[in-house]
Amino acid sequence: MKPRSLMFTLYGEYIQYYGGEVWVGSLIQLMDKFGVSESSVRGAIFRMVQKNLLQVRKIGNKSYYSVTELGRRRIEDGVKRVYTTQSQSWDGMWRILTYSFPEEKRELRNVIRKELNWTGFGVISNSTWVSPNPLEEQVIEMIETYKLQEHTFLFSSSSIVSHDNESIINKGWDLQGISDEYDIFIETFTPKFEELREQALNNLLKDDECFIERTNLVHQYRKFLFQDPGFPRDLLPVNWSGTKARELFWNIHQLISIPAVRFFESLYEPAPDKEIEANRDKAINPFRKIYM
Repeated sequence: MKPRSLMFTLYGEYIQYYGGEVWVGSLIQLMDKFGVSESSVRGAIFRMVQKNLLQVRKIGNKSYYSVTELGRRRIEDGVKRVYTTQSQSWDGMWRILTYSFPEEKRELRNVIRKELNWTGFGVISNSTWVSPNPLEEQVIEMIETYKLQEHTFLFSSSSIVSHDNESIINKGWDLQGISDEYDIFIETFTPKFEELREQALNNLLKDDECFIERTNLVHQYRKFLFQDPGFPRDLLPVNWSGTKARELFWNIHQLISIPAVRFFESLYEPAPDKEIEANRDKAINPFRKIYM
C-alpha cells in the first residue's frame, strides 16, 4: 500500500469518527501493521501537508494531524460512494461539464481531470465530461475550491440529440473492463470471506488481524472509485459484476468490523485538549441507507 493512499483509508474508515484528528504516534503504529516505516509515514504526512490535504496542531512536543477542507471533501466523497446504496432508477438527466484553460494553467487542467474521473465523470470529447448521476453539488464545490468560474460551464440535459444513451456510455466508460476487474476482486476475496467466516464460527478472529483485513478490504475496494462511475442500476449491463462484488464487500466488512474498530481504539490517541464524541456505531457500520 502506498502511504498516502493508506492514510486516506484510515481517515475515512476510522479517524473521522473519532474527532477527525490523530496523534502522529498513533498513525505510525497503525501504519506499521501494513509494513509502512516511520520515515515513510512522516514523508507522506509532509507531502500531504504541502498539498493542503493535512494540517497539524502542536501540543507540547506532540503533533496531531487532521484533514483540511480539501482533504475532507475527498474523503467524504469517497466514503459516500463506497457506502451509499445505488439508486435503482435514473432520473433521465445528463450532467455535462466543459472547460477551457489557458496554457499557463495546464497543471490545473490535469488536476481537474483527476477530480472528475474520481467523481465518476466520463470524457466523451476533448474537454467535455458527462455523468448521469446528480453530482451538481460536488461539481460546484470543485469549481469554487479551484476558482474555475471563468473556465468552466456546467449543463444538464434530458437528451443527447446526436447519440443514444448507450453510445454515450460506451464512449465515456469501459464497463466491460470494469466488470472484469470486479471479477478479479470476487475471485480474490471469496476464499478470504470463507476463511474469516470459519474463524468467526470457531471464535478465532483476532482484533489486529481483523483491523488489517478490513483496512485492506476497503483499500482494495476503493480502487473502483477511480474506475466505476456508480451508475444507477437501470443503466448497467445485465448481471453486472459490481453488484456481486459489493455484496461480498459488505459481508466481509460486517463480519470483522467490531474487532477491527476495537483494535483501532487500542492504538488511537486524540489530542488532550479536545473532547471526543466518538461515533463507534458509525465506524462499525458506515453503510448508508439512502440513495445516490
